[in-house]
Order: sequence, then structure tokens, then C-alpha cells
Amino acid sequence: MTAFMGELVGTMILIIFGGGVVAGVVLKGTKSEAGGWIVITLAWGLGVAMAVYAVGDISGAHVNPAVTVGLASVGEFPWASVPTYIAAQMIGAFIGAALVWLHYYPHWKKTDDKGAKLAVFSTGPAIKHTPGNYFSEVLGTFVLVLGILSIGANQFTEGLNPLIVGFLIVVIGLSLGGTTGYAINPARDLGPRIAHAVLPIFGKGSSDWGYAWIPVIGPIIGGSLGALFYAAVFEGVVHNLLYVFLALFFVVLLASMQLHKKDIKSLPTIPKATEKQA
Repeated sequence: MTAFMGELVGTMILIIFGGGVVAGVVLKGTKSEAGGWIVITLAWGLGVAMAVYAVGDISGAHVNPAVTVGLASVGEFPWASVPTYIAAQMIGAFIGAALVWLHYYPHWKKTDDKGAKLAVFSTGPAIKHTPGNYFSEVLGTFVLVLGILSIGANQFTEGLNPLIVGFLIVVIGLSLGGTTGYAINPARDLGPRIAHAVLPIFGKGSSDWGYAWIPVIGPIIGGSLGALFYAAVFEGVVHNLLYVFLALFFVVLLASMQLHKKDIKSLPTIPKATEKQA
């Protein structure tokens, strides 16, 4: 199997488990309906572990463009291979989402909530606040890549590393995931969001493309900063890209603040109640 196929299959496995558990919890009529956040975060973590076990020896099991770009930014992965890896991850995520749709096929018709249907495929904010949502994705992915590199620097019993990475996903979900659903992976969000847009899902609503840039740009910047921070603080190597990604972080943060102001201004005003005349 090639590295391209490894990333495709690994990301597909990730989405089958991750999207599958969300579908089981939020769609009507499943045996796991209303299972809750603990169920979702645990399955996502174990799903990542299974993906790494499956293709780790083939492609390194990035299964996440933020990890791929982050490793490339510190010289741990060739930039020339980045587009190929990201393409494989996107395709794998789309296929995984399509398989989840087929697996839960009878349940789409039983579910009226359009937002719940979208949640099976992609993330969304608990409270819409553009700079806050962007920062959440940056921080979550910063911790993810920093954690992955820290785990890799330690010695574990052979074969245990993927499970430890899975636990890292669980703790990120439990501690930081409540704000945006912790995409922390552009392919995990964008590939299935495209699937939501094109698949004939019964009674689906909008794919929320206005939000879609946040779980793409945020993780790319956050993951790169996590890798560059690790290199600077733990290895004593300061890469020039650290300053580039710091600048990008602040530029996008300022832009998100402006977008948030526009969103607030566009909200309809509620007229004050007129006093009744005596």
C-alpha cells in the first residue's frame, strides 16, 4: 500500500468511527440515541487510535492536514508531499462520511433536526462568536500537535503509542471541545461537510459554509504553532516559520473580530415596547 492510500484509508477509518458515533447519539431511533458527550469523545479518541494502528507503518498516520503541515513546518516531513497527503485525507474523509450516511440510512428520515444531521458530518459552534470559535480551534490543534510530538519523544511499550494519542484526543474533547465540537482537523470537517452538501440526505438543511473556514484555517495555524513551539521550547530550535504563523494567527484573529462586528450589526433590532396610553 502506498502512503497516499494509507492516508486515505486511515482518514476513512477515523470518520467512520467519529462520524458514526455522532450519528448514533444525535439521530432518532438509534440504540445509542442521547448517549452524550462522553460517548462521543471516547469514540473519537479510540477512532484515532484505530486509524493510527491501521496505517501508522504505511504513511505515519497523519490523517489530519494540520498534523501534516505542522510536521512540515519543523522539517519533519517534506513539503513536496504535503499536497498528496492532504488530497488523500480529504478523499478518505469524504468516503468515510458517505459510509456513515449509508450505515444510518433509515434514521435520517426519522430525524427532524437539520442541525443534528449536519453535526454528523461537520462541527459547529455552541455559541456563534467568530473570534472565540477561531481561537478555540487554534488552541485545540496547538495542544494536539504539541501533545503528539511530546508523546513521540517518550518511550512506551511497543504498540502503545497510538492508544496514548487516542487518549490525547479524548482529553482535548472533554476539556476544550465544548465550544466548537473540536474539529482540530481540516479534513475531518471539510471532507464530510462536502459530503453533506452533495449527498441526498433526507430533510437536510444548510451545510453552513459561512462557518466552514474556521475549522480549516484555525487547525492549520494552531497545528503549525504547536509544532514550532515544541521545536523552540523543547528542542531549542527556532524556525523562521514561527514568526510567519504567529503573524498569520493575529491577522486572522483581527479579521475574525471584524467579521463578528458585522454579524452583530446585521442582527435584526428588536423594537422597544410602546407604553400603553392611559
